[in-house]
Order: sequence, then structure tokens, then C-alpha cells
Amino acid sequence: MTLTIVDSGSHVAGLAAQAARAEVVAAYPITPQTAIVELIAELVSSGKMRSEYICVESEHSAMAASVGASACGARTFTATSSHGLAYMHEMLHWASGARLPIVMAVVNRTIGPPWNILPDLSDSISQRDTGWLQFYCASHQEILDTIIQAYKICESSKVLLPAMVCFEGFILSHTSMPFTIPDQEKLDSFLPRFKPGWKLDVDNPMAHGTLSSSDYFMELRYLIQEAMDNARELIPAVDKEYAETFKLPYHGGLLEETFCDNAEILVISMGTIGSEARVAIEKLRNKGYRAGSVRIRSFRPFPIEEIKKVCERADAIAVIDRAISFGMEGQLSTEIQRALYDVKDRPLVLNFIAGIGGRDVTAKDIEEMATHTAKCARDGKIDQKLTWHGLRT
Repeated sequence: MTLTIVDSGSHVAGLAAQAARAEVVAAYPITPQTAIVELIAELVSSGKMRSEYICVESEHSAMAASVGASACGARTFTATSSHGLAYMHEMLHWASGARLPIVMAVVNRTIGPPWNILPDLSDSISQRDTGWLQFYCASHQEILDTIIQAYKICESSKVLLPAMVCFEGFILSHTSMPFTIPDQEKLDSFLPRFKPGWKLDVDNPMAHGTLSSSDYFMELRYLIQEAMDNARELIPAVDKEYAETFKLPYHGGLLEETFCDNAEILVISMGTIGSEARVAIEKLRNKGYRAGSVRIRSFRPFPIEEIKKVCERADAIAVIDRAISFGMEGQLSTEIQRALYDVKDRPLVLNFIAGIGGRDVTAKDIEEMATHTAKCARDGKIDQKLTWHGLRT
């Protein structure tokens, strides 16, 4: 039966792995992710979740175990944060290169030193080129829904790539919100048992992950790019199917739009800043601004055509990044400007770095960034294209 409960974001991720019937879970604790694998350990030990639970000695080993399990045909789940994700880096490439549909919850936490357990998106975005799909969530319901949807997308024969389902530490992981778990029998119909196209099997031996010459290596990388393109088409379809099947909210597929139809000023962001932006946009509308909000849900694959369409009527865009590519700008801003580079009369794009190291980003902050962008567009005067909002002087 359908169940609506109130619990933490971390527990949502663990319950999503249970609902998706993950068969192998590789676990290593790290703040603020630990509660996910702790809950799964309790579910497995009590018999409520039928899964092989593997306690490993490091995050690198957690991903190595996940790679091995997935290669043997098992639906596999793991979770990590921050330096744990960085420690996995080598094996992240292995997972995507071997075309293994592993799903991993990433509870975003800043990278040290100095040490800080609070969130920004620098940990997962620094892994953007590893060949993993990347989703960014803004609510507990979206965490649960996206983990389940990620399995359906990643296990498609058109994709066969791993995915990170990312959500900010403490802001979501340690707060409680209501969310709905769909009926398990209907979930099993929506997400049938994983049927791999190939797997490691002692009764049917094959070579796997061996040496490749230059005659074939480039083509194998091309196929990963092609799979990302296929995922770009599949993500909205799966999100809509899920929403219609379980009578739950549609999360927008690749991106979520709020008041964008006639917007002159757009705020583009990811994660919980996108939730706060909706509040700011309503206030700006009440003040007479034709403002809208775009929350990027899928960072990889990136919604290039959707961004072009939603931005075609805008005069100016405020891109809010909760991460920074040192020596350049926020990564999301770079992606947005790449998507718009060939758009005629493309809008002004200003980049704001905010919320680094867990600093709060309020609706008032977002209003200030949006109104500053609107003023620059109106006056035709730009003092700087990159601004660290709220920086202590």
C-alpha cells in the first residue's frame, strides 16, 4: 500500500534503495551520509530488505565492490559524501567505462581543507566528467522518486551508465519532511528486476575490462556520449510515467520551471537554492518584476535545448552557483553560457557564487541577485560578471 511518512532526507535515500529492491549495498560511513547506510544495515539485519550488505574499509573499496556486484548482474546501491566521493574518483571512471548502472546517493558536503561538514556542490560537480548521470534534488519526495527513476533510466539498454542522486547535507539529509512511498507491488511493475545485457558468469566466461587499442577506444568513448544523449530523452519520459503511475508530482524532467512563460529576468540554480528561488520569484512578481526561476535537475546530461527554449524571451539571467571552478567561474554558469552561445540576441548572464561552505542563501539574497541583474540589463552597465554574493569584506 501507499505510505506517507515524515523522516529525514538520509532515511528517504535508504528507503528508496529498499523500494527499488537493490540487491547489493556497499557501505562506508562519512558525515553527513552515514545515516543512509546505517538505516540500510538495520533494514537488512531485520529482514525487511533482502540485500547483500558489504561493509568495506574505504570509499574506494565501496565503489570497487559496487562495480564487481553490478558486473555480476546485481542491482547495486551505495552512498557517499565529499572526500569519500573524491576517494572513489578512479573507480567512478571504471563504473562508467564498464557501462554499469550503479545508483549512488551523494550527500553534498564541501571539500576541505579547512574542514567543514556543511554543504556546497563542489564534491559532486568536480566529478562531472566521469561519465555518470548527475541529478540534483530539492525535496525529500524528489530524493525518493529520483533514486527509483535513476534505476529505470540507467538500466535501459539505451543508457547503461551509473548515476549520482545528489542532495545537500543537513539542509535535506538531516531535516524531516513528509514524503510518499508508492505501493511496492506497483513499484515492482514500474521497475522490474534488472536484466543485464551481459554479466560475469563462471558458466559463460568472457573477457571484460581488458586492454583496448586505439582502433576501438575512441568508439567506446563515443558510445558513452551517445548513451548520455539517450538519457537526455529518457529522463523526462520516465519522470512523467512515474508521476502518472503513482499520482505524485512531476519534477520537470531535466529542469523545473516556475513563472517562466513571460519572464524577462530568470534565476537559474540547482538543489535547494532552486526551492528558495521559488519564494523569491513570488515576492519579485508582487513587486512588479516579470521574474522566473529555472532549477536544473539533470546536470549530466545537461539540458541544452531546454535551456535555449526557456531563456529565449529573457533579457537577463542570474545564475547562482553553490560551487566554483577556480580560475574561471561557477560551473553551472559556464554550462548555461555554452548552451546559449549560438542564440540570437542572447540575454545578459551574470554569475553569482553563493552558499559556499554551507552559508545560508535566503529568498532575500536571491531577490538581491535578481534585482541587481535586472538593473544591469536595464542600464546597460555591468560592473562585473562574477560576483561572490555576501562575501565578508
